[in-house]
Amino acid sequence: MPEILKAHIQKLIEIDEEELSSVLSYFHPLEVKKKQNLLTEDQTCQFNYFVANGCLRMFFINRKDQEQTVQFAIENWWLSDYTSFSTQKPAGFYIQAVEASSLLTISLLKQEELLKQHPVMERYFRLIHQRVHAASQFRIKMRYDLSREDLYHDFIKRHPGFVQRIPQYLLASYLGFSAEYLSEIRSKKRS
Repeated sequence: MPEILKAHIQKLIEIDEEELSSVLSYFHPLEVKKKQNLLTEDQTCQFNYFVANGCLRMFFINRKDQEQTVQFAIENWWLSDYTSFSTQKPAGFYIQAVEASSLLTISLLKQEELLKQHPVMERYFRLIHQRVHAASQFRIKMRYDLSREDLYHDFIKRHPGFVQRIPQYLLASYLGFSAEYLSEIRSKKRS
């Protein structure tokens, strides 16, 4: 599992083997079962999660008592409630395994030690956060620019393999509409 993170780090920054070996020692493996919660609302987020294999999702429960998925993380993606993680205050989100998943975790304390001992990793995490922020901005733009039906078709065009991995009700939640509406859109395509 550390080999996957190692390759991901090397893809984004220049780092020698000795330093990279030390960097990897800060992470701990974690195996989680499908539907296992890693974080629940009001808990403090203790870890930043790197997905080596599997799929996670972040969601909250809205005022109508419905789950609203805001983010997924598949292989080579990071996921955390960053506000809770960085402030060590109660989380506003849940993090749950969509599939049985193999993760690498790092606590805030270990991450701070890592960044102090290996400043090159500041660049790595900055690049990760820039990509996440850009994707979030793009997603917001698409929500305003496209109809709900076009939003679905755009998503499946850009992420065909991903769509096959997640249950349709979670995809509907992520796109901001009901599972019934998603079924209507999908049945139109088959007609």
